[in-house]
Amino acid sequence: MRMRKKKNADARLASHEGLVLEKPSAPIKRTEGREIFLEIGAGKGGFAIEMAKRNPQADYFAMERVRDCIVIAVEKADAESRPQNLRFLIDGADNLPEWFAAGSVDRIFLNFSDPWHKKGYFKRRLTYRKYLALYFSLLREGGELCFKTDNAPLFDFSLEEIASVDLTPYLVTRDLHASPYAEGNVMTEYEKSFVAEGLPIHKLCVKKPAGYIPHYEEPKKKSVETEENI
Repeated sequence: MRMRKKKNADARLASHEGLVLEKPSAPIKRTEGREIFLEIGAGKGGFAIEMAKRNPQADYFAMERVRDCIVIAVEKADAESRPQNLRFLIDGADNLPEWFAAGSVDRIFLNFSDPWHKKGYFKRRLTYRKYLALYFSLLREGGELCFKTDNAPLFDFSLEEIASVDLTPYLVTRDLHASPYAEGNVMTEYEKSFVAEGLPIHKLCVKKPAGYIPHYEEPKKKSVETEENI
């Protein structure tokens, strides 16, 4: 569902000075004693705000390409005693190298990403191999990517894409809230709704091995037709 356009969006964003970053002149690097956490597709910001509060040792960057979502997120952040280590970025995943230096990020979070279910749209999914290679170029060795979704076909697709770039998750569950991994889990706004409806949440996490060099190959054309029903 498309979000309704917010009135006076620019003025509302400007009133929360310092929460939304302008694109840097040079990619952001880790500073000594600090970690970098990156969320791609931050939505309304609930997950980002809570994670920033729980991880004061990290600089938390929440990326969201929909400007109206960012309006809601920054207003929520200031209403909930803005964490000083939280910043929002208005941009999409394709531009990540302009924001972050290679090997600079400690954790990347993908939560309830758009499944892009229409036939032929699979390359837009944020767990497509092109994006995975990008994420793992930004992660330091030992850094990790975690992905949550309610969409089982998208989860299956994501596992296949991870295998295609020669990686293996260390955590895989198809019912997060009935698993040992539920302890300490931070829920997004979407996740709270899905759990209230009794829907299972799927989660995986994968670490960047020492010496790993990200690469990917485009799938053969015939595989495009297999992703129609997500």
